[in-house]
Amino acid sequence: QVQLVESGGGLVQAGGSLRLSCAASGLTFKSYAMGWFRRAPGKERDFVALISSNGVRTYYADSIKGRFTISRDNAKNTVYLQMNSLRPEDTAGYYCAAKTVGLYSTNYDSRSSYGYWGQGTQVTVSS
Repeated sequence: QVQLVESGGGLVQAGGSLRLSCAASGLTFKSYAMGWFRRAPGKERDFVALISSNGVRTYYADSIKGRFTISRDNAKNTVYLQMNSLRPEDTAGYYCAAKTVGLYSTNYDSRSSYGYWGQGTQVTVSS
């Protein structure tokens, strides 16, 4: 079955950096656009970033644009999220997901466009 396993979360001070990884198995990874979402306490799971299946196109939420970078290595079946200049408001559970509905460029910020999800990794940013 499909498995997406995130890692790399932790506790970091404001201004610091973290790199999240998401290792995929059970699917033809290179055929899927991949996304990252996050859920802060008491809030819904919100879109963070998406990368197309070949890694050429990326999309970002306005709140993290210029600070976070999504990338992928199709040879390793892994997608990454490099997070720089972290802020306390970035504190959340971070989830990777495989986009299973529509082209990479359509409704990429909608949770309903993703059919496979990881279990999440916690990122806590202290002030």
